[in-house]
Amino acid sequence: MQFFNAINFAFPLLASTTEAADSSMVVAAVLLSLVVVYLASKVGGELSNRVGLPPVLGELVGGVVVGVSVLHLLVFPGGGADGSSSMIMAFLQTTAGLSPEATPAVFTAQSEVISVLAELGVIILLFEIGLESNLKDLMAVGIQALVVAVVGVTVPFAAGTIGLMTLFGIDAVPAIFAGAALTATSIGITSKVLSELGKLNSKEGQIILGAAVIDDVLGIIVLAVVASLAKEGTVDVGQVIYLIISASGFLLGAIALGNIFNKTFVAIADMLKTRGELVIPAFIFAFVMAYLAAIIHLEAILGAFAAGLVLEETDKRKELQRQVCPIADMLVPIFFVTVGAKTDLGVLNPAIPSNREGLIMASFLIMVAIFGKVITGFSVFGQSPINRLAIGVGMIPRGEVGLVFAGVGAASGALSKPLGAAIIMMVILTTFLAPPLLRFVFPDSDDGINDSAPLILDAFPGKQLAIETSSSVVSTAQDSGDVSS
Repeated sequence: MQFFNAINFAFPLLASTTEAADSSMVVAAVLLSLVVVYLASKVGGELSNRVGLPPVLGELVGGVVVGVSVLHLLVFPGGGADGSSSMIMAFLQTTAGLSPEATPAVFTAQSEVISVLAELGVIILLFEIGLESNLKDLMAVGIQALVVAVVGVTVPFAAGTIGLMTLFGIDAVPAIFAGAALTATSIGITSKVLSELGKLNSKEGQIILGAAVIDDVLGIIVLAVVASLAKEGTVDVGQVIYLIISASGFLLGAIALGNIFNKTFVAIADMLKTRGELVIPAFIFAFVMAYLAAIIHLEAILGAFAAGLVLEETDKRKELQRQVCPIADMLVPIFFVTVGAKTDLGVLNPAIPSNREGLIMASFLIMVAIFGKVITGFSVFGQSPINRLAIGVGMIPRGEVGLVFAGVGAASGALSKPLGAAIIMMVILTTFLAPPLLRFVFPDSDDGINDSAPLILDAFPGKQLAIETSSSVVSTAQDSGDVSS
């Protein structure tokens, strides 16, 4: 009993709603909500994958369809929504005998549970991203990728924030949040298209991928800072400086201590003999790091990301990635579908005069999102000849990273409905535009060969065949010398 009293003390809102609501009805509502979430994520993801787009975009669109914009299957409190607008509540009233009087309490409790699962999903998502981000690759990308990444973060952030404040009169905190959402780059989308074009290992491809990795790290730091600002509600220069220093120091400190902890983690995992001997200690570490980030006024996701970076350096990283995947498959879609479900695209309907400002705002964010990244290619120096336009275009897609910004912003309450919908539209459009634009800016990509470099083939041991594609000259390089024909 003392244990349950402690839980009630820690979570008074959840405790009060579950006391007022029939627990069996709450469980039934949560189960139906999860059925809707998983159906929307799977159908949307499969359809998106079949047309060559990332599945996460389909999960977002699926969420929009089942959410407040279309079907009202997955509805959350706020913005005028209540239990009477939820189709799940109506279904429970019809099939399970839920009374109209008990509906508000069940609806509130169900929404809280799904929201908590979504928050847990984004923490695991950032942990998984950290596990897939190789620190050695990050440090080896070179100064060119670093310059592209810094410009790709600074220009869209400054243009978006200042533009929203001056042109639309948006308050500082939501404007900063929207500007931060413009800084993201989806490495998954760009790398897939570059691979299909045969440009993944070109100079342009390497700079794009390196800059996108650095973008992710910078973006997580920016997200931690602006999410903390959203909690305060005001912009304090001293607080901003503190958050930037603490976020950077936290990340660098976690990385520096990684080599020491890696050996301890592997030793603990080797000692354990029961199920979950690897993944459970990993999640304990990730959640502790998330907690430490939260108590120093950063976002928990920064701690989870840092934990992933640390564990990526261990010898068990491949096995850990494999074991984390099914857990992420269960929880991460809840986050993306929830983001879509909470997005009311009706606020961008131009037929309603009051919505036109939101539509103009969305158009502004899309323009900044595109041109703010295209300009990054022209910051590359000392590389000639090189396709600078392709580098800029490769940085355009926001994908799942942009959705994380939108979701955290919506959860914090910093974004108004029009601004939140505008950010979602920006993410969707930039993700759709990137693949065809990349194919357009690589006009010689049909053969998948970089014409400016020789094609090296292994003929047999001790001998290589070099084909100069531009002049059709074939040469054979032997160990003892070169013989040309």
